[in-house]
Parts: sequence; structure tokens; C-alpha cells
Amino acid sequence: MAELLIDVEVAYAKPEDQVILALKVPKGSSVEQAIKASGVLVRFPEIELSGIKAGIFGNACRMDQILRQADRVEIYRPLLHDPKEARRQRAAKG
Repeated sequence: MAELLIDVEVAYAKPEDQVILALKVPKGSSVEQAIKASGVLVRFPEIELSGIKAGIFGNACRMDQILRQADRVEIYRPLLHDPKEARRQRAAKG
């Protein structure tokens, strides 16, 4: 019996380069497995798998989250500035 595959996407964006990679993964695959299978780690070597923050359609998730048909895994880059702190600094300047 053939292995059942589902369609998913893995997205990653930098200011100068954005990609959405479509792929088929076995049903029951996790976010981490899809990221590895997509090739995004080779294309963007600055991504460290151990420190990835990811989500599905904008909702943060764990790396062991099981994917469903048509899910889009999004890899988030670390924030350069804490948004709350930036707001405090702007408010303090008046």
C-alpha cells in the first residue's frame, strides 16, 4: 500500500529574499520534519534548527506539531528589537 502524502508549504522571509516552498510529506509528519525536507536549511544556512521559532498560518506552534493537508509552516526570524521596549522608548521621548 502506498504511503499517503499531504501537501504543505514551508515559508521563510528575510528583507531581501522570501521563499515559499511547496512539498509533499508523509501524513503524520511534524513541523520539524517538513522544515528539514523542504531544503530551506540548506538554502538559508543562518537558520539553526535548534533555535527555530515556527508557526502555522501565523499561529506559533511547537516543532513536533503534526501537520495537516495544506498547512503552511512559517519560520520566524528573531526580533532585532523588543516591540514593547521600542514603544516605551518612543513614549518617553514624547
